[in-house]
This record gives sequence, C-alpha cells and structure tokens, in this order.
Amino acid sequence: MALRELKVCLLGDTGVGKSSIVWRFVEDSFDPNINPTIGASFMTKTVQYQNELHKFLIWDTAGQERLLSCTAQSSSYSLSVLQETFSTLKNWVRELRQHGPPSIVVAIAGNKCDLTDVREVMERDAKDYADSIHAIFVETSAKNAININELFIEISRRLPSTDASPASGGKGFKLRRQPSEPKRSCC
Repeated sequence: MALRELKVCLLGDTGVGKSSIVWRFVEDSFDPNINPTIGASFMTKTVQYQNELHKFLIWDTAGQERLLSCTAQSSSYSLSVLQETFSTLKNWVRELRQHGPPSIVVAIAGNKCDLTDVREVMERDAKDYADSIHAIFVETSAKNAININELFIEISRRLPSTDASPASGGKGFKLRRQPSEPKRSCC
C-alpha cells in the first residue's frame, strides 16, 4: 500500500481550538486546560484512505503568526483555517490563494460547535462562504469528538491524485501577515 505524506498547517486566531483539534485527531483525547501553543508544534498520524496510507504531517501554529513558512514534504498541501470571525478568515484565505501552491486544499473548521449559545457565525453563512471559495467546511467539536476525523477525511478526499504532476515542484511557500501594530524590539 502506497504511503502519501500530507502537510497540514492549522491557522487561526488564538483560542479557536487548533491544538485541541490536533490532540483529538492524533491522540483521541481532550484537555480543557491545554496550554497555548508557543511558536508551533508538530504531530503526525497515519490513516488508511482508500488504497493509500495518508500520513498527516500536522503543524499547529500559535495563532498570532506574522510569518508562516510551510515547506513541502510532498506534492500535496492542505491548510485548515479555524476562525471565530469572518474578517480574519477572509484575510487568511486571501494570503493562501496569493502565496500558496495552486493545488492547496483549504478546509475551514467551525470548531466549538457544541457551544451553540455563544455561536458567532451561523453554519449556513460559513458553508456558503466555503462553497464560494471552493473550500471544505466542517463544523467540529474537539471537546465532544464531533466531526474531527471527518475533517481529515474530507482533506484526503480533496487532494489531487498522485498521478498529477506536482504544481509546486517540491518548493515551499511563505505566508506573510501584515503587522497590525508597529514592530517593537524584543526585550
């Protein structure tokens, strides 16, 4: 059975549940007191999808990144963007479309769907937006294990076939965020 490595970078605001989604997917666990990610963390999980093994190489970012460098491990890319607000989400998608490889798969996870009383974005609005940009949209709850595996299955389903030539030629890409405030010197 062929092994295919899939690079997944989780992007999104601090506190939207990126780390919790990764932990639920990789370890099938949830920690309500999980520490915020500093910089980025990396985890892997291999699953069978159709007649291939898909090894997800998952980068969990800190959420306030000014520069994210995703280097290609294979010819396949995927980005999961988790957001609380549409404005920030749309900025990330614009960056991905401008600087990412043409074959990038964008997946939007509406995390914390179990918190219906504090919902900020209606499911129909999020689905319509995802459809308009040809992205995956899945409502998830890492806490209650809702649609976490389905999110990654959808990413596998949307990837270009291995017969297609690599669009990026194995090169990486960088996403640059415009600082929202003036740069300050450290320490």
